[in-house]
Amino acid sequence: MTKKYDLIVIGSGSAGSVAASKCNQAGWNVAIIDERPLGGTCALRGCDPKKVLHGAAELYDWQKRMKGKGIIGDISIDWSELIAFKRTFTAPVPEQREKAFNKQGIDTYRGKVTFSSETTVTVEGTELEGDKFLIASGAIPRPLAFEGSEHLINSDAFMALNALPETIVFVGGGYISFEFAHLAARAGAKVHIIQRGDRALKHFDPELVKILLEKTSELGIDVHIGHEVNRIVKEADGYTVHAKTQASDVAFSADLVVHGAGRVPALNLALEKANITSEKEGISVNEYLQSSSNQHVYAAGDVVATTGLRLTPIASMESHIVAKNLLNDNQQVVDYRATPSVVFTVPKLASVGMTSQEAEQSNRNIVIKYKKAEDWFTHKRTNESHAAFKIIIDKDEDKILGAHLLSEEADELINHFATAIQVGLTTNALKQMIYAYPTAASDIAHML
Repeated sequence: MTKKYDLIVIGSGSAGSVAASKCNQAGWNVAIIDERPLGGTCALRGCDPKKVLHGAAELYDWQKRMKGKGIIGDISIDWSELIAFKRTFTAPVPEQREKAFNKQGIDTYRGKVTFSSETTVTVEGTELEGDKFLIASGAIPRPLAFEGSEHLINSDAFMALNALPETIVFVGGGYISFEFAHLAARAGAKVHIIQRGDRALKHFDPELVKILLEKTSELGIDVHIGHEVNRIVKEADGYTVHAKTQASDVAFSADLVVHGAGRVPALNLALEKANITSEKEGISVNEYLQSSSNQHVYAAGDVVATTGLRLTPIASMESHIVAKNLLNDNQQVVDYRATPSVVFTVPKLASVGMTSQEAEQSNRNIVIKYKKAEDWFTHKRTNESHAAFKIIIDKDEDKILGAHLLSEEADELINHFATAIQVGLTTNALKQMIYAYPTAASDIAHML
């Protein structure tokens, strides 16, 4: 017997759970399906556990910076203890989420899900019919075609390691590789990052990335730009990673090789059976996040083809938008204007709004405020060696177009600039604000 629902949500993370709960609260009969443990990437395999691990690297670096400045003694990271601590955050989540969903009256299903028609899905042999669907199935590591790619482990497995290998190679020069490399190096591993293109962290400001690369090198992390991995060979005592450059072929020995070469939408759902069109970036949608080919279907988070960044706050916001459009017949569109993004290295790298290149191509009358700031009090008091900022301003409107920060305070400070962009504050208004002192935010007026 086919069970019928007003809404069927595929995915139990931020992109799915918000809409599921809101529609349930409005009286809809809702089901939520997940092939993996309930809770989604952020809570189980992404942002939250990563930030727990990052905290150890942050503390380690702070102690090292302050040695000889009033702090004595040495500290080290006990990897197994740190992973055990991380599990105290992740282990309870699936059961807690299932109880929370069921308490609301949302039915939960676990298992592989595929569409069988425009209005039905099958979960482990059980058929469910829905009036509306929300696809929020997240992303998976990008498939890599070179020989031996099956030897790569993904970020999920890296955060589950009970022991840290001596030598690690990260394939790909994005934020996943850099965040884990900064942690692993401080925990005692020898680390390589192999980047195919000519830039690491290509979505962030190149001048600030250059400064971060200086710090990365000081940690003993070798970043190999312009190296394309073409083969991984399993050896008796580890792996050999083969790569090519324009000039030669090179090889790296490793105890572990980690996939950090990007992610793609998780869309192995038999979309063709439901007349759901997709493209490289994800499911094709209109401005209301509704499928352009199947009016029963909406999409949010990492699976949707929009200009939004693949970040948890965006997934959550899109889920709110989908809920409103489901309940009010498509009345709200998404605003991606101010989306802050952070690389949790030590120091952190943060960005919001336009890059300097985008601003220069916009034909606006712009001014760029760029400065290295390690000698400012905020950074000097904790002996930070690498800190800088770049603020991009529309001179005619006196408004911030973009902000790019590198420092230990960048993750919190970027939110002030995101707020300014979102609500249209002028730089004059920001400079007139009275900030608590001495705090990182009190530097904003000096930046401007």
